[in-house]
Amino acid sequence: MTAVKLPIYLDYNATTPCDSRVFEAMRPYFTEFFGNAASSSHIFGWQARAAVDNSRKTIAEAIGATPDEIVFTSGATESDNLAIKGTAEANAARGRHIITAASEHKAVLDSCKHLGDTGFEITILPVDAEGFVSSDDIAAAMRNDTILVTIMHGNNEIGTIQNIAEIGAVCRGRGVIFHTDATQTIGKIPFNAVELNVDMASLTAHKVYGPKGVGALYIRKNSNVAAQTHGGGHESGARSGTLNVPGIVGFAKAIEIAALEMQRDIAHCRSLRDKLWNGIQSLGIETRLNGPDPITNPEKRLPGNLNVSFYGDAGELIAGNLFNVAVSAGSACTSASGGFSHVLSSLGLPGSNMTSLRFGVGRFSLEEEIDYTLDCMRSAL
Repeated sequence: MTAVKLPIYLDYNATTPCDSRVFEAMRPYFTEFFGNAASSSHIFGWQARAAVDNSRKTIAEAIGATPDEIVFTSGATESDNLAIKGTAEANAARGRHIITAASEHKAVLDSCKHLGDTGFEITILPVDAEGFVSSDDIAAAMRNDTILVTIMHGNNEIGTIQNIAEIGAVCRGRGVIFHTDATQTIGKIPFNAVELNVDMASLTAHKVYGPKGVGALYIRKNSNVAAQTHGGGHESGARSGTLNVPGIVGFAKAIEIAALEMQRDIAHCRSLRDKLWNGIQSLGIETRLNGPDPITNPEKRLPGNLNVSFYGDAGELIAGNLFNVAVSAGSACTSASGGFSHVLSSLGLPGSNMTSLRFGVGRFSLEEEIDYTLDCMRSAL
């Protein structure tokens, strides 16, 4: 067995380690340039503000937006809440119907549920066996009072990459606002908000080798979104609160690096992911791939994502022997609550007599780590 440093991290869809280059870019803003970006009467505030402005420009350019279309938040969960609840509140006079899909992140589904409890009507569309939602189904579900469609770009559990350009075109043609949770795709695959017909997109730093606790919401110019956090009028009134200047600087640096190294990262992650999948298939046990096939349809799946269900005792044996390998039984955001994954349920999986594992490889994953993981599986069997 190849010697590797243990434990091994294969849960890059949950979070990523902070790139050392990102950490170094952030460092001065903790100690030297520590001012409040809202302090407009002295140089400490001006320095912080300049850093925020430069970061906003970097992130905007990376997704084909303009700086004034970027609102900084604490992360994608807050961005989802602001996009969905803010759109509903601001547009309630013209409609109270919202469309989403069964495989969405809980930040989206729970925000929609909250709105449903307060008088809005929510349509939750099914997905197919690979996790795709049909643009035809979305069009058929639209009504005269539909104000918002929210469909994620890349699924955090099963890696499915939705055709959001097509969905966005349907929404644009009907005058319906389109939001996408792009948490798993920003910096990992190409994303241009204009080309993808997106009105709003939720982003976060910690999925792309940046710091935790900072994210953004892209809001297309002239979109009407009501603030959900009040007090001070920060971010042009869209989201009040003292800005996380070091985090914002780190976010921008992470995006800058990701844009430059994207093709290399994609090739690296696909290579290791495919090696892992081929190795699992060679074990000679019954498995089920969840999401699009990474070998035959690589463009339809996140580069570093693999989600596999193992049947019967073999699944429990494998999971139990991966104690030195960090993998996930589902989304990190829902694992604490227990129970079977709602995403896998949306695919029609029964949740019994199977063990489902999500493997996530990333920029710093090594081929030797994949070999070790496969050896652990073989040993278990």
